Amino acid sequence: MHNFNVFTGEPRKFDPTFKGPIYNRGCTDILCCILFILALLGYFAVGILAWSQGDPRKVIYPTDSKGQFCGQVGSPLEKSNAVVEARAVAMRIFEDYTQSWHWILLGLVIAMLVSLIFILLLRCLAGVMVWVMIIMVIIVIGYGIFHCYMQYASLKGQAGSDVTIKDLGLQTDFSVYLQIQQTWLAFMIILCIVEAVIILLLIFLRKRLLIAIALIKEASKAIGHVMSSLFYPLLTFALLFLVIAYWAITAVFLSTSSEPVYKVFNTTECMYSRDTCKPEVSCLFAFYGGETLYHKYLILFQFYNLFLFFWCANFVTALGQVTLAGAFASYYWAFKKPDDIPAYPVFNSLGRALRYHTGSLAFGSLILAIVQVIRVILEYLDQKLKGAQNKCAKFLLSCLKCCFWCLEKCIKFLNRNAYIMVAIYGKNFCTSAKDAFFLLMRNIVRVAVLDKVTDFLLFLGKLLVVGIVGICSFFFFTGKIKIFYQSNCNNYISLHLQTVVFGAYLIAHGFFSVYAMCVDTLFLCFLEDLERNDGTADRPYFMPERLLSILKKSNEGVKTVD
Repeated sequence: MHNFNVFTGEPRKFDPTFKGPIYNRGCTDILCCILFILALLGYFAVGILAWSQGDPRKVIYPTDSKGQFCGQVGSPLEKSNAVVEARAVAMRIFEDYTQSWHWILLGLVIAMLVSLIFILLLRCLAGVMVWVMIIMVIIVIGYGIFHCYMQYASLKGQAGSDVTIKDLGLQTDFSVYLQIQQTWLAFMIILCIVEAVIILLLIFLRKRLLIAIALIKEASKAIGHVMSSLFYPLLTFALLFLVIAYWAITAVFLSTSSEPVYKVFNTTECMYSRDTCKPEVSCLFAFYGGETLYHKYLILFQFYNLFLFFWCANFVTALGQVTLAGAFASYYWAFKKPDDIPAYPVFNSLGRALRYHTGSLAFGSLILAIVQVIRVILEYLDQKLKGAQNKCAKFLLSCLKCCFWCLEKCIKFLNRNAYIMVAIYGKNFCTSAKDAFFLLMRNIVRVAVLDKVTDFLLFLGKLLVVGIVGICSFFFFTGKIKIFYQSNCNNYISLHLQTVVFGAYLIAHGFFSVYAMCVDTLFLCFLEDLERNDGTADRPYFMPERLLSILKKSNEGVKTVD
């Protein structure tokens, strides 16, 4: 430990008004920022070009042999096709939504309230919930051991139950293995080992588990002081909706921008047979295509559309992560909480991210987008090779798909923590990723414990929200709750249920993604605090009192506010 300012590197005396590293920064990864802006300009150009050439009617309406659209009002081919029927179904669905939209909205509001209540309960009951979860796991595994022993004992003396698994060989019917003693003995031994490992881990990792619980409680407290963070996912959803809509519309216009090609169809020997021609001549519509420069590079435009979709979607997600990380970091590095928390932390963090770190966000998003595009290409090749007989190629392709899936997960994890370091220190993406990686590797056991505990708690939260809203919606829309039953909105009850459940999941995911980001940010800040400070008057800890007490540490001469 050195007696210097941990964020500027200069010697210092502790200043109680010091509010952390988040205000000293400059622009990062400028070249990638410029590249991203140029790519966006090219994306807009592709969109304009596609919209000027495409015709979405080719997707909605089929055509006859003359290239005329079917199902359009006022045309000879207006009646008994599938388009008209689909339009009627869509109208009935629309009528249902106009009758029941306020009930659907009420269900989504309930989902929001339940999510908020769950987060607030974590502030008081996180420790209880974690220990109940652990005890339940131990009890379930213990029951599994007891059940395996009872099955083992019941098979004793029965004919054929003493056959070994080795003698039985490979059987396609798994139930055959359940009729021999050795299977249940193996299950019992495995469960006993798992139970012993869990108990030993609890004994040796109890302090780290207490740290995880304290950080979860502190995350609830931080969200309580930065309530605007809970509504930031609305901006993320809106931006993602724009990205998805632009990609989908551009893809449709690109795929329908081919021109109708007419050819001479003649079964007799004719010198003009199969030649292209104009529709005014005696010829028929053949297919949509084109031989212009634009039509030749349509596949490249579609690929560019897909690549920019991944890049923009990842950028929006990264922007949200950096914004929330900056807001929660400003909470952690406030020495006197909540007095030293800056005003409008989310808005200020969003401004810092856009002003200084657009390039870093674009850099991390670009890496992830490249991996995702490769995965799409591998899936495309897999579809093409489904009927192939080359087993070696199939195996190699499966290995590549698995490897790139794992690579994508690793990059997402690394990017997330790199964005937190960008939000805290304002360094470029590569430096932040390196610092985050080595910081986590130095504390790998704490990382594993916190990650699993938090993931399980948030899983329970999502399950609770979706379950409550889904069950209530089912009873309401099926008329079980007679006092509120609406008989005029039951054309597509399942569609209403799916809408409410899906919306409840999105709301719960939005709330709990904020909570998870808060926990991860506070965790990295906590690790940095431990490594940078020692509790002296010159370098006191910024962590709350409950964490100091768990670690048996204290600040000399300076008292933090819990």
